[in-house]
Amino acid sequence: MTAVEEKPARLISGPGVLLVWLYGVMVVGAVSRSAYQIATDFQRAPLAYSLSAVAGVVYGFITYALVRGGESARRAALVCCAVELTGVLIVGTWTLVEPSAFPDSTVWSDYGMGYLFIPVLLPLSALYWLRRARDGRGA
Repeated sequence: MTAVEEKPARLISGPGVLLVWLYGVMVVGAVSRSAYQIATDFQRAPLAYSLSAVAGVVYGFITYALVRGGESARRAALVCCAVELTGVLIVGTWTLVEPSAFPDSTVWSDYGMGYLFIPVLLPLSALYWLRRARDGRGA
């Protein structure tokens, strides 16, 4: 590494380590659950299972961005966390207003109640952490 090259700012110090760990768990949970459901019973609830798969991909990208570090990864993670939070709020509200649209639950159903509300709390925590990391107070 030359004197001109700069090491990317770390996003996984302090509480960032917990965020990476929790996002990693959510990746495994969402991807494995949706992969099994899509492979075995997709016709039962295609929307629910597809949304769970999308959630798993979003969780995976956020995990990667947090581990990668740097300003561009931080910005990408911010956007993905905002998308994730929007998805949780839309799907969570949709499952309460029109439960018949979801014959089976998604990761984001009822604001993530089946996952101890982690799907709604995690992006809020990550958005806070990533904003602090930008200001140099978090990382």
